[in-house]
Amino acid sequence: MTSSRRDFLRNLGISGFAAASPSAAGILHADRAVDRTEPIYLDRNENPYGPSAKVREAIREASLNASEYPRRQATQLIERIAQLHKIDPSQVILAAGSTEILRAACNAFLGKGKRLIQPAPTFPDAESYARMTGAEIASEPPARNFEFNFDAMLPRSGAGLVYLCNPNNPTGTVSSHQHFEAFLSELPSNYKVLVDEAYYEFCVRTNSNPSFLERPLDDRTIVTRTFSLAHGLAGLRIGYGVASPALVAQMRPFVSQNSVNSVAFSAAIAALDDVDGLAESIRLNANTRQEFNNACNARSIKPLDSHANFVAFNIYNPANLVIRYFRENNIHIAPVSLSWDSYLRVSLGKPEDMQTFWRVWDQSPIDKSSIRH
Repeated sequence: MTSSRRDFLRNLGISGFAAASPSAAGILHADRAVDRTEPIYLDRNENPYGPSAKVREAIREASLNASEYPRRQATQLIERIAQLHKIDPSQVILAAGSTEILRAACNAFLGKGKRLIQPAPTFPDAESYARMTGAEIASEPPARNFEFNFDAMLPRSGAGLVYLCNPNNPTGTVSSHQHFEAFLSELPSNYKVLVDEAYYEFCVRTNSNPSFLERPLDDRTIVTRTFSLAHGLAGLRIGYGVASPALVAQMRPFVSQNSVNSVAFSAAIAALDDVDGLAESIRLNANTRQEFNNACNARSIKPLDSHANFVAFNIYNPANLVIRYFRENNIHIAPVSLSWDSYLRVSLGKPEDMQTFWRVWDQSPIDKSSIRH
């Protein structure tokens, strides 16, 4: 190992790993870095295009009244959501992002002596909130096809909450409606079910994966949606949950009063009304996802079947080293999970961002011979 390479690894704080794994250490040494000044964030699952023009105009108009507290906007938005999903307004609960609904559900239905059951890996916030209540955590790895391992997740006793993110973050994969229904039919009545559909608008719709909002909701199922992703409003923090009136009433004390601001209300109402804008956002994401998959296949990378605005794949190299290499080139990407130590998750950006990603990938000394499918 040359001294310059040793110094480079030492500066990154991983010289011990490099010594133990010299081939992996080479990942972090590139003969020529890609010149960049502004970081590209492909680790946040954000919508790179932001809200539509109509929504931006609604935001501008609402900002003129930012000195006023929200008045009727909450009622208007609830009525609009109820109309969209063909439900009663009493079944809708609003919050500052769908993650606040996750927190409210954990506080309402978990505590000491109860259990949160979830797939692994998955979006970590529900687990974080569950731990705060003193609940036990049961995490089950997926089945071979990356669907949820419903058999392993099925509890035989006890009480608590089952958290299912579908499409799942961070894999982007979906689990079939048939398997969901079979699982629910056997789930003990003391368990509530929290279905997180944050990415559902991006989902490739088939008869086997309808939204849970397209089925009659029972007295134990909560479904969450967000305006952060397909609608491009992550910075405004607004989302909602749909459940029976009884479950909504149990969660409501745990949602902060007036946590959603008037600009977010106006933006969300405009987003629901702008059907064409949402369709364009979904179209752009689908095109970028397909192009990304094509680029993966051209490089003998087999991506997971993503139905979201990010793609996960196995690089058969240490993911943490590859992430650091990209960070050195001002591109932020993410691991899928600490336990999936050779998998990466890449958010889908604008075409020029993805071109830069692949240029950095192609110039890297990653051991690409180990990538086969």
